[in-house]
Amino acid sequence: MTTAFAPYDLGRTRLPNRIVMAPMTRSRAYGAAQSPTDLMATYYAQRASAGLIVTEGTQPSVVGQGYPDTPGIHSAEQIAGWRKVTDAVHAEGGVIFLQLMHTGRVGHPSLMGLTPVGPSAVTAKGQVYTHDGPQDFVTPRELTDTETQETIADFASAARNAIEAGFDGVELHGANGYLIHQFLAPNTNRRTDAWGGSPERRIRFAVETAKAVADAIGADRVGFRISPGNPHNDIDESDRTDLDATYTALVDALAPLGLAYLHQLEIAGTRDLLVQLRKAWPGAFVLNPFTGTEPTGADALNLIEDGTADLIAYGALFLANPDLPARLAVGGPFNTPDRATSFGGDHRGYTDYPTLA
Repeated sequence: MTTAFAPYDLGRTRLPNRIVMAPMTRSRAYGAAQSPTDLMATYYAQRASAGLIVTEGTQPSVVGQGYPDTPGIHSAEQIAGWRKVTDAVHAEGGVIFLQLMHTGRVGHPSLMGLTPVGPSAVTAKGQVYTHDGPQDFVTPRELTDTETQETIADFASAARNAIEAGFDGVELHGANGYLIHQFLAPNTNRRTDAWGGSPERRIRFAVETAKAVADAIGADRVGFRISPGNPHNDIDESDRTDLDATYTALVDALAPLGLAYLHQLEIAGTRDLLVQLRKAWPGAFVLNPFTGTEPTGADALNLIEDGTADLIAYGALFLANPDLPARLAVGGPFNTPDRATSFGGDHRGYTDYPTLA
């Protein structure tokens, strides 16, 4: 029987276990440069016992930023900042991938001095947090065909920067209502050109981005995250026929590329689609399972033993338990995350959680 504590060969990298630290925004890249800090290096190094760390979402370009104090990977200073992080993690024996997250229409001009962009000029309902507090979403500027191609090139350039910064690979964020997801969803992608319309055309941006990044750094260094049916950031994928067709087409198109893994954030009511996509995916399958209102716990490791997934990703528990694999191995106890310190702040609720030792 395969267990979560057995090693796993992921692309060109051997993982010490099958427990993944999920990507989680922490908003602690302070300063105009949006560059990683020494405190961030400490935070990730503390969690190096994960089989794989996937970093917080990191913008591949200036216009890709959607939240305050999130890090970028498009400048020399940011590359140098991330090198401190990767060096610290590798010194502790860890493996770390950078998540590339272009937030698309999710953002505000006050954050980066630019109007957010998206596949279509459709305003998201709700508000986004800025340095001046919550503000209503603005109408994004629709990307032209040329700009869409340039955005794909930005992802590829950011991936090359990530490898220069010492990362073992990158994960493309195609979930949670951000740019790649916006191209996939019919309510945010209302284009009638080659980038929109049918499921086969709506997946084009995701597939072309994956191809470009794979060509830039090697397919075995590239992961791809999805969250079918996720309503976050005003995404509407409630048409189940369209949902199934879109993600089946996406996985079928990504499968031949030889990517390192597919990472699915499970949404309530989509386990049947998850099983279908898992069967269709030829490589490593990472699952961030839906567990209701409680954080993913030790019981989720059974999903590795029964073959539902190859690796299990943990979010909330990794916030408060830097030594989470050791705690899972003995069934706890688990520190409780302080939600008030999730975004922004100093070391409190970030690097001061105790280990079992």
